[in-house]
Parts: sequence; C-alpha cells; structure tokens
Amino acid sequence: MIFSKGMKRFTGRRIVITGAASGLGRAIALRFAKKGWSVCIADIQMERANNVAKEVEALGAKALVVECNISKESDFQNLASHIQTEWGGVDVLVNNAGISSSGSLDESTYEEWQRLLDINLMGVVRGCKVFTPIIAQQGGGHIVNVASFAGIASAPGMMTYNVAKAGVISLSESLRHELESKKISVSVVCPSFFKTNLMESMNREETKAIVTKLMEKSSVSAEDVADHVYRGVEKKEFMLITHKDARLQYNMKRLSPDLFHAFMQKALEKMGMA
Repeated sequence: MIFSKGMKRFTGRRIVITGAASGLGRAIALRFAKKGWSVCIADIQMERANNVAKEVEALGAKALVVECNISKESDFQNLASHIQTEWGGVDVLVNNAGISSSGSLDESTYEEWQRLLDINLMGVVRGCKVFTPIIAQQGGGHIVNVASFAGIASAPGMMTYNVAKAGVISLSESLRHELESKKISVSVVCPSFFKTNLMESMNREETKAIVTKLMEKSSVSAEDVADHVYRGVEKKEFMLITHKDARLQYNMKRLSPDLFHAFMQKALEKMGMA
C-alpha cells in the first residue's frame, strides 16, 4: 500500500477515535481504515462499536474496541493502557465524542451547563491530558479535536453547546502552541450542518426540528467531513472548516464582526429563530 508523503511520519499508523461507534466518528474510522490504519473505536455504545469494528476489518484494517465514557478520566486511562498493551502507542488521537443541546441563557439550567461543559469540553481536555504524554514520549503525532462551526457562529438558542465548542477551539489553539516543540501537531474540526445522529441527544423539540431540517438540506455528508479530517492530518492543517459557506462566514466575522452579526440576524429571521 502506498502512503502519501505527509502520512509517512506516522510509522505505526494507529488512530484512536472517541465516539467512533456512529456518525462522524464512524466515518473517520472507515476513512483511515481504507488507508490501512489500525483503528481503535472508543465508545459507550458497545453494540454499535463492535459493528463498526467489523466494517473496519472488512476493509482489511485492524480494529480494537474499548469502552470509554469521556466524562471519566479513569476510562481514558483504561483506554490508554489498552492502546499501550495492544499497539505500543498511538499516532493520531481524535477527540470526537460529544452531545448536543439547545436553549437560551434563560432556558438553560445550571445542570445543563455543567453537563455540556463536562462532556463536550472537559471530555476533550481529559483525552488530551491522558494521551499527550504518550504521544510526546514516542516522538510526536497528531491530535484532532472535533468542535463545531457553532463555536464560531454562536447562534442563539444553543448557548451551552456554542460555549463548549468555542472552548474546544480555544483549547486546540493553545495546545497547538504548547505542543509544537514536542512534534505534536493539532487540528480542530469545525463542521456546520451535516447528516448525523447528534440530534439523538438534543433536549428541546423546537430547536431539534429546525436543526434537523438544516441537516437534511445539507449537501455535506459525514464522509465528506471525514475526508477533511484525513487531509488535515496529512497536511498538518489547524483549522478545518468543512463547509464552503461556513468558510465565507468565518472570514466575514474576522473582517467585520458587525457585518456578520447583521448577516446572522437576517438568517435567523428567515428560520424563525429571531
């Protein structure tokens, strides 16, 4: 099998993906499996995880399934122990697992804030803290943190989710600076709407209906996002904004926050969210 020049730095070709039993995590697992990578499916949905492992193996790659609740550091330690025992290390870590939520500041309870931050932000922190020393000790590697364009656009009605994902973006940028000297590159993935099972954990039906509609209309698939992740790792790209319209909005916000605000208000009015 021929590997691209950018991927030759990963001699072991071993990838660990949290939340890999479905959705984007599954798509990333299969994308790397097609290139011959050994794939660890880390998830709490064991039946789904084992099914993905079969798909990985059907592509001729090695699969390892480990149960991992990202809200528990002990589960990450157990995951790391499995990886060290089975593979002797890891080349790429993908912190993908997370949940969705909705609600304004007034609607969101402290318990909802705690849950979203503990899973969507601190789950990434736990993964990075446990695996960074392992990756550094072996001489380098790559970390991919899955955020969302929600962490950039910060649309109303999804405040807890927006803030948690914005935290993942900031965390990733800080890590990028800190880990450069250790030969660990970092990517943060900021997809906009695409078809996935994230809505299974959405807590408010009104917002769920709007977001589901936007997902259904999207021409971007989980497989498309997974392709961006693969190329991002290959080229050591940091900010992976996977949707063309989102990239335009990102540049608009950077150049003129007020113009972006006006654009968002008009878009939200059309959707009945403002």
